[in-house]
Amino acid sequence: NNNADNPSCAGIEGVLESYLQSLRTVQLYGPTNFAPVINQVAGAAAQVTDGSQYHVLLIITDGVISDMLQTKEAIVTASALPMSIIIVGVGPAEFEGESGLGNSREGG
Repeated sequence: NNNADNPSCAGIEGVLESYLQSLRTVQLYGPTNFAPVINQVAGAAAQVTDGSQYHVLLIITDGVISDMLQTKEAIVTASALPMSIIIVGVGPAEFEGESGLGNSREGG
């Protein structure tokens, strides 16, 4: 949401508002490293131990993941936390080589 002090969005309305704002301000470029943002959200999810919050990380990317090993490790670590990670590839980049993260066409 472009707010480093409080990077959360409340509900789908907050996600859509943040997405529309980002379309106007963010320039996409590489390298495409996912592990840092996954680890940041995992850190926030780990702090909520009473079951009152669930985190959903939506990553929209136009490039192939540059830090695949670190991303896989971050996902495995986050898998025990109250969070989901959704990665959506957009644009002409070749995403077929992203094996191991799940591919809906392969049932992963």
